[in-house]
Amino acid sequence: MKAINRVPGKILQCVVLLIKYKPTKLNVYKNDAESWDFTNPNVGMKEPQNTGGNGGGGSSRPPLLQEPRGFGGGMNGQMGGPRGSGGLFNSPMPDSGLMGGGQGQGGPFMGGAGGPGGASLSAMGQPQPGLPQQGAVLMVYGLNKDKMNADRIFNLLCLYGNIVRIKFLKTKEGCAMVQMGDALAVERAVANLNNTTFFGCKMQLGYSKQAFLADVQQPYDLPDGTPSFKDYMGNKNNRFINPEMASKNRIQPPSKILHFFNTPPGLDEDTLKQVFMEGDVIEPKSIKLFPSKTERSSSGLLEFSNISEALEALVVGNHAPIPNPISVSTDSKFPFIMKLCFSSSRHIPNKMAE
Repeated sequence: MKAINRVPGKILQCVVLLIKYKPTKLNVYKNDAESWDFTNPNVGMKEPQNTGGNGGGGSSRPPLLQEPRGFGGGMNGQMGGPRGSGGLFNSPMPDSGLMGGGQGQGGPFMGGAGGPGGASLSAMGQPQPGLPQQGAVLMVYGLNKDKMNADRIFNLLCLYGNIVRIKFLKTKEGCAMVQMGDALAVERAVANLNNTTFFGCKMQLGYSKQAFLADVQQPYDLPDGTPSFKDYMGNKNNRFINPEMASKNRIQPPSKILHFFNTPPGLDEDTLKQVFMEGDVIEPKSIKLFPSKTERSSSGLLEFSNISEALEALVVGNHAPIPNPISVSTDSKFPFIMKLCFSSSRHIPNKMAE
């Protein structure tokens, strides 16, 4: 039997080199400087006494192999929360920085949360302990309860980041919670939409302390009959799904002019106005159809009298299906899904409005 020399400042570790014998069991009778049972740190010790300190006596010497910090506690030490709660690589929105976290709050790739009691990601490199963390759940107050639903919130907030889940609160009328793709999306939404007025109500946005939105198995019905909870994970209308798509989005504050695109070629003004009439909102006072570069789609500008009218038109008309004309060469049976966003233009010149 041969022992390796003692390492200064550290616990002596002995490696037994079995030369001739291959016993099936190795007995360790005492944990001390000469031997140590890694499977039982209290071997050879007296029964622990309740001293009221750390919950018992026993050896003051901790086991050499401990559970890695940051991965233990809750969820059986597994990363991520409940299904779809935003575990690693769960968010639809890529962005700078792979890891976020601490207490289940995720970075751009994480869709917000690791779930209650989930593992801290501090052991993975960032963020540093002690720094305040912002989650990806947004609080929305002051909504018109008769006009707004989950899809209409999605139509508005998708301009600033991906949407994961939306939940209306039954106990707080006109209030909803939105889990977005990352904390940056929440910041953009608050910076651009807080205190905007539409449908006769002033919407206010704030940051939630909640890390994620859990599944609601039995959502209640909103006044319009739609469910109070919807999951948008993987929804193709999210606009920040990959870096290429994200780069095409221009982050703009609300304006009275909307840019529309992904509409059928040969689109006429009456068809556009019909979308807003059916949504029971004021139709645009001026429409500009851009010259079509291809025969595959059309685009243009819609001007409204004020920002409130434009906001109402956007939450109603964004992602509205527009029938594909029979004359289209592709002869597709599927409708075009019109997309709207705020324009940086101040107005549509008279020569363009026709």
